[in-house]
Formats: sequence, structure tokens, C-alpha cells
Amino acid sequence: MPETRIPMSAPDLTEAERAAVLAVLHTPHLSMGPEYLAFEQAVAERIGVRHAISVNSGTAGLHLCVRAAGIGPGDLVLTTPFSFMASSNVLLYENAVPVFVDVDPLTGNIDPALAAAASADLQTGGAAARRWLPRRGANKGAPLKALLPVDVFGQPADYDALRPAAAGLKIIEDSCEAIGAQYHGRNAGTLGDTGVFAFYPNKQMTTAEGGLIVTDDDEAATLMRALRNQGRAPGDTWLQHTYLGYNYRLDELSAALGRVQFGRLDELLAKRQRVANWYATHLEDLPEIEQPHIAASTTRMSWFVYVVRLPATRRDAVIAALEAEGIPARPYFAPIHLQPFMVERFGYQPGDFPVTEELGQRGLALPFSSVMTEEQVAEVCTALGRALT
Repeated sequence: MPETRIPMSAPDLTEAERAAVLAVLHTPHLSMGPEYLAFEQAVAERIGVRHAISVNSGTAGLHLCVRAAGIGPGDLVLTTPFSFMASSNVLLYENAVPVFVDVDPLTGNIDPALAAAASADLQTGGAAARRWLPRRGANKGAPLKALLPVDVFGQPADYDALRPAAAGLKIIEDSCEAIGAQYHGRNAGTLGDTGVFAFYPNKQMTTAEGGLIVTDDDEAATLMRALRNQGRAPGDTWLQHTYLGYNYRLDELSAALGRVQFGRLDELLAKRQRVANWYATHLEDLPEIEQPHIAASTTRMSWFVYVVRLPATRRDAVIAALEAEGIPARPYFAPIHLQPFMVERFGYQPGDFPVTEELGQRGLALPFSSVMTEEQVAEVCTALGRALT
């Protein structure tokens, strides 16, 4: 395997981030200190919500939203099979059932018309509900509790169109890939009852590991703050635990890193937009490549990854050809419903969600980060052109 010349992703760090992290090491507060509170306050003020709740991963944040929504064993939640596994795993942690509907072929986000039809049938009950449920592992009479859309690749789902599907349901917005994005001028993360951002090192901004919940729901926020801290409710003593909770806290080093990164968010997003623009220009002469589609409702794209589509019959060979030149590329996403444990548990089969499966077979994530140069982008695109000839 040749040495990788261009990294698949890379964080964008400056001396300001390093200094902030080092400053924490000169204090006695490595957890539950002033940094996580400052980080939360900065996000809440900019995003425009009453509550921002830092956690140690986006997955932890989604899990707490599921708990706060009262979702439990056997409950049904409408969501998408075109996502990272975490958006379904957090439902399975509570023995709830993810009910998948297929996605829009252009954006990869959940299809609002299908979601509305599924919601109506599942809430009405009867024979019509069966067509939306997995072959096994779900009760036809179980209640539909929530809608969990995913803002795929940094582009918000179509929330206005999703409102009919969400009637009477909680909306948990998985915005783990979309911090800073805007939908009709409204901030991603604020488009449901709760929203979650994630800050893994390949994200638009990073805390190394970490995530953050945003909401205007006072009751849910109080519960989620308790749950992230081993179930300690307001007024509990150090060793008193009102709830079954988790160790989901964000440490002070990560919070300091996140506070500085969040202060640079506009800069980081602008740099990623610039890299996306370079890709769009350099890929124009490759007719086999379908570039990302930006919906009219997306007033600000938050570029997380740069995923192109090409004929399914050629995708894996192209990946191999790029890797032979030291350029990494990845399939993106593998359909959730065809993951081995999902097939075993729920009986899913190829063909159940054809749009998701086609996108999974055609998607190719190219190297992408805010620190990429135009020369690197050109090198990737030139190598991609060679792989396609």
C-alpha cells in the first residue's frame, strides 16, 4: 500500500486552541469546571436557544434526547436508513424500534412524503401499518413516538415539508454533521424539539471527542443535564442519584478546545466552502461524476464531507485506483438496514429501501478538510479522472 499523500480529513487547529487546552492543565479543573459552561453559553447564544448541554459524543447527545422524549421498549421512531449507525443505535439502546423510510435521491435526506405516509399509517394502525414495519422485531400496535431526521453531509432535512409527518410526535434533529448550516435562514439544530451536534476530529469543528445538545425545552434540558452526570438531579448531593444516568460529561480540555473552535466557526465553514468550490470547479470535466446537490431550502451549507456519486459498477475499482496512488477515498454511507445485526434482528433484505441502497453503492467520499489546498484538490481530481479512464 503506497503512503497516503493527502489525508482523508484533518482538524484545523491554531495556537489559540493549544493555548486554551494548556491553560486548563494549569488549573485544578479538568472536569466540571468553567470551560464547559463557557462553551455551552457561547453555543446557546449564537444558535439562539435557551439550553446548550455539552456531552462526550454526538451519540451520547442523541441518546439523552431519546430518553428525554420518553421513548422506551417497543416504541416506534421514524428515521432514515441513510446515516451513520449512531442515529439508529440510540433507539436500540432503549429497545425502541427504528422504522425506516427511504430518502430523497438528490440530497440523501429523509423523504418527507414517505415519512408523512408512514406516520399516518402507523398512527392510524390496522393493516396499513404493517408495510412500514420490519419483518420481525416490531409490534404493529406499538405507539409511534418520534421523528428522528438526519441532516446528511451538512445539509438540513426539509423540516417544513416534514411537519405533517411530525404531527403529535417529538422531533429529534440529528444535526451531528451540520453545525452552522441554515434552513430557510434558521439554524440547524433548532428545527426540532431537540438537536444534537458532534465534534469528532473530522467534523467542521472539533473537541477531539464530544457533542452538544440544543433545545428550548426547559424540562427536557433539566433531565438531560442530570442524566449526563450519573443521574444527579438538581439538589442531589455528590453520591445521590435520582435517575439512572450515564457518564456522558464533556471534560474541560475538550470544552476549552471547543470554545475556541466555535469562536472560529464562520472562518472554518468559509474555508470548507472554498474547498468545496475548488472541487466543483475541478470536477466539471468529469461527466461520470455527479456532484453534491444543494437544495433551495438550504440557505447555508455546512460542508462536512464531499461525497460525489459515480456508477455503482465502477465505484470500488475507482477507490482501489485512488488508493494505489496514495489518495484515500471511502464509500459513504453503507445502508443501516443492511448492517449484519440489523438484518439478524429485524429481517431486512436488499431491495427494502432502493434509493438508500443506490446511494450507498454510488457514494464516494473524497479527501476533505478546511486545511486542504487547491493543489491537493486538483491532485485528487486528476487522479480521479485517471481512475475513470
